[in-house]
Amino acid sequence: MNSSMNASVAVDQDAEQLRALGYTSNFERSMSLWQNFALGFTYLSPVVGVYTLFGLCLAAGGPPMFWSYLLVGFGQMLVCLIFCEVVSQYPISGGVYPWARRLVGKKWAWMVGWIYAISLCVTIAAVALGAGPYIASLLGFEPSPVTNTLVALVLTAAATVLNLSGTKLLARVAMFGFLCELVGALVIGGYLLIFERHQPLSVLFDTFDISIDGAYWPAFLAASLAGMFLYYGFEACGDVAEETPNPSRQVPKAMRMTIWIGGAASIFAALALILAVPDIAAVISGQDKDPMSTIFGAAFGPVMSRVVMGVITVSFVSCVLSLQASASRLLYAYARDEMLMGSAVLKKLSPKTHVPTAALLVCGVLPAIIVCVGFYLQNAVAMVVSFAAIGIYLAFQMIVSGVLYARLRGWKPQGQFTLGRWGWIVNIAALCYGVFAIVNMSWPRTPDAPWYVNYGIVLVGAIVILAGLVYMALFRPYEKGTAPASDAWKQR
Repeated sequence: MNSSMNASVAVDQDAEQLRALGYTSNFERSMSLWQNFALGFTYLSPVVGVYTLFGLCLAAGGPPMFWSYLLVGFGQMLVCLIFCEVVSQYPISGGVYPWARRLVGKKWAWMVGWIYAISLCVTIAAVALGAGPYIASLLGFEPSPVTNTLVALVLTAAATVLNLSGTKLLARVAMFGFLCELVGALVIGGYLLIFERHQPLSVLFDTFDISIDGAYWPAFLAASLAGMFLYYGFEACGDVAEETPNPSRQVPKAMRMTIWIGGAASIFAALALILAVPDIAAVISGQDKDPMSTIFGAAFGPVMSRVVMGVITVSFVSCVLSLQASASRLLYAYARDEMLMGSAVLKKLSPKTHVPTAALLVCGVLPAIIVCVGFYLQNAVAMVVSFAAIGIYLAFQMIVSGVLYARLRGWKPQGQFTLGRWGWIVNIAALCYGVFAIVNMSWPRTPDAPWYVNYGIVLVGAIVILAGLVYMALFRPYEKGTAPASDAWKQR
């Protein structure tokens, strides 16, 4: 009886905190700390992140690419700490959009949400397509563009159905995905390290004479994309803040856990894979174009390879599920503040499952359209997919710079998590890291390719930003809502 009364009091306190921030909602606060963390972990998805880019980045920079996981992890932890301060004071569904609204203003918030929403929808499509070869292999099909497209569509539809079932099922599936992925990463990595190790630890410092214009560091920066395309997902914990009890304390903790545990799992998986490559020189020269298949084929054989593919499949499914949940909460938050067309429908929560039904359907249909378009226009969609990660980084840095702006105007974090006197130092360091990461990710690295290929990511980014500015100019969505804005630094 006491525990139920305490839970009821806690929910009332959370509802009162939300009302004080200018909102009410009918979300079900049923997501525990570990379930909230699991959502962030499966979004970050060490298995998806490491396995997807491993061969490409190993060929680009050799074994020292391993150190990028540590360096990028440190940089993203700085960003994470800034997010922790903000979400602790503003535990509102939708994450980056409502934070930007309170820290800077309506126009800034609209553009942050626009960039982040497009990036998430593209990422959902990219992850779903990336699952194609693994799921096809698991089911005994030959991977092909047609098979990958069909698998991606089925996976997106399945994630939509699961998300429509409610927060409790989302939390359970995310937790199951986390456990499968963590155990899988540890078991697979451990097996490779014990029984299939072909390289000494010293290989992590061996560049294999890779150089670009006589220097190794450009190759390492190219290979560091392995880490830069991995370490996000912690913000998803904040996207469902209204579905988590005591979010001011629990969400910042879950965010930090996502970086610590997800980063550790990624580093372990990368180490095991590097040391298990039979012939690294063959990977660098291009003779071995798929070192993942080489490793798994030699280590596990046909039967165990299917078990491994099963673990990888679970990772992809839970990753799509978490991405879609985050995107739908962002769209819901947008609609609740009347920030886009169709807000009246998109802001509605299901009376039975307490999730934004229309927003979830949109976040299933748009990625499905991208998948279908990608089947016919593979090169064009490849550029858009490449922008997705940079778009997320750009949205992140718009929050980091927004926090710095608010600090300059006098904002002092008032949540249960604050950095205290370290706030300014961490904030500036996080901004410097983020700008460097965006430049590195968009830097042209194929001098012989046409300009639109070299600068494709920048071109797509400019189109996305321009489209957002045109929408803002024509429809002035920021003038319609009455929710609080620009008030972080006014409350001294």
